[in-house]
Amino acid sequence: MPIKFGTDGWRAVISEEFTFENVRKVAQAIADYTLTQPPMSNLQPTSLVVGFDTRFLSDRYAVAVAEVLAANDIQVWLAKGDAPTPMISYAIVEKGAAGGVMITASHNPPRYNGIKLKASYGGGATSEVAKTVEQRIRDNHAAGRTPQVLAYAKAVEAGMISRFDPLPAYRDHVRKLVDFEAIRRAELSVVVDAMYGAGRIHLRRLLEEADCRVVELRNEMNPGFNGIHPEPIARHLHPLAAEMATGRYRVGLATDGDADRIGAVDPDGRFIDPHSIMALLLVSLVEDGGRRGSVVKTVSTTQMLNRLADHYGLAVHETPVGFNHIADLMLANDVLIGGEESGGISIGGHIPEGDGILMGLLLVELIAKRGKTLGALVDELMARPYVGTFYYARDDRGVTPFDKATLVRGLLSAPPQSLAGQPIAQISDRDGVKYILDDGSWLLIRPSGTEPVLRIYAEARSEEAVQTLLEEGGVLAEAQLAALVR
Repeated sequence: MPIKFGTDGWRAVISEEFTFENVRKVAQAIADYTLTQPPMSNLQPTSLVVGFDTRFLSDRYAVAVAEVLAANDIQVWLAKGDAPTPMISYAIVEKGAAGGVMITASHNPPRYNGIKLKASYGGGATSEVAKTVEQRIRDNHAAGRTPQVLAYAKAVEAGMISRFDPLPAYRDHVRKLVDFEAIRRAELSVVVDAMYGAGRIHLRRLLEEADCRVVELRNEMNPGFNGIHPEPIARHLHPLAAEMATGRYRVGLATDGDADRIGAVDPDGRFIDPHSIMALLLVSLVEDGGRRGSVVKTVSTTQMLNRLADHYGLAVHETPVGFNHIADLMLANDVLIGGEESGGISIGGHIPEGDGILMGLLLVELIAKRGKTLGALVDELMARPYVGTFYYARDDRGVTPFDKATLVRGLLSAPPQSLAGQPIAQISDRDGVKYILDDGSWLLIRPSGTEPVLRIYAEARSEEAVQTLLEEGGVLAEAQLAALVR
């Protein structure tokens, strides 16, 4: 099976396609590509940063990548231990490296691992770069070229691999973006759920430096994630909700497998989804921080952002799913906040990379300054007449691989006239098929770019309408999938 990069790198099942042999092939292709690019500096050798998460063998895969890069005369900065993707991404910028490699499958189930390829600006590599690396893998295979490898001990001795701790530089950076003094004055109690991922320890340490009282859940090293799916959504956060139910904490924060995503739980056990988190952070940046800039959101992200941006006089850009699309706009425009439904969010002044650690700190700052819980702040937000009430849900369905373009064509060929009793005002095929209704509600049907799953998303003015949209979307999707296998 050919190695293919999706919306956020290459992911595959460990010991099936994700093997040391294939990891080295990818590393060689990355080295080949890197060496074709102009050097970042004439004063220092070409370098790449390599990091890894807590998954099974991630640390060993990272060493294998480093050995290949070093053999190709590329200086490697290899993290000393598991670390969040955003910390590794920031290290790329801080060290002036040509890019980086992160060994992670992010929020995917434990059986997966993967490689995220990062650019010199700290965000994900473009799709063009990914395609170039893919082609290099094929070319090397066709020519019978095998990866070059310099054994770890020899590479360290030669100074080609250097171990480093990414936290100190990242800490100095986020202190410029977060009001630690405001947090310190509020004397907050916080629960952090690391979900056994690479966010363990790091978010807790930063909160403790702001004098928060922190309890951390699921922070031990468990490469199988204790069988859970390390995605910070409501159905995976029962331990966090149970701890919050004790009434001892102001907020619960959860990060995914590589801590580039954020989720939150209120003291009453209410899940605060990324849609509400993004909307609250936009309010905070504009009203508390006096900041301006455009808003970037993916097609699967809330209309609350559109309504807030319209009220503030800010431009809104909508992109396909995948933070790489948001990063492109952050690099080219004055973006205030950019994010996606999955919980990957960043702000202006930071790297163009989803960052669950920074977003967690900003949420705690918001609570400290406003003196209210996240749930109360969400209720106040939806009570604003220019925003209104919104509800959201997503249905994930496991499927056998199919051609995405054929599914989209099928859905567009016979669109319904209405959904959930509302006329359809607009249909978009920017990523999958999105039906936008007269009242601002919407339904989106699209295949995942990272796993064999069909996702059905809906946002509406009532929970009943959301469920109706999901059900009707499921009927539409199943009809097209059935047609594909006839």
